[in-house]
Amino acid sequence: MLYKLQRICKLLKEEVAHYDWVGFYFVDKENPKELILGPFEGTPTEHTHIPFGQGICGQVAEDEKTHIVQDVAREENYLSCSIDVKSEIVIPIFKNEKFIGEIDIDSHQIAPFTDEDKKFLEKVTNIVSELL
Repeated sequence: MLYKLQRICKLLKEEVAHYDWVGFYFVDKENPKELILGPFEGTPTEHTHIPFGQGICGQVAEDEKTHIVQDVAREENYLSCSIDVKSEIVIPIFKNEKFIGEIDIDSHQIAPFTDEDKKFLEKVTNIVSELL
């Protein structure tokens, strides 16, 4: 399964020009109010554990809704992974209607994410849910 998730990250990063970092975070089984970094493609991040509510990923874990931040410099609750990151989209993943994780994508461009990205990535998370 991890191999498939890694391949999804690699494919998305290589094939979509404005996807500069692609990764999965999953709910920690030992601490269900924390996310743990799973497979990813891009520059390594120090944010391997994220409490619910902290940063954009933590907000998505808390409210279980997609978040699109077109300019991270304007977001008060943003956890900086790199000075190159300008925007972020995070889509929740559900299994049997329960939040289990999310896909996080960073871009080095301001405002690159469209409604098409959102719809596409929601389809990706549905496929990922079936794999898990």
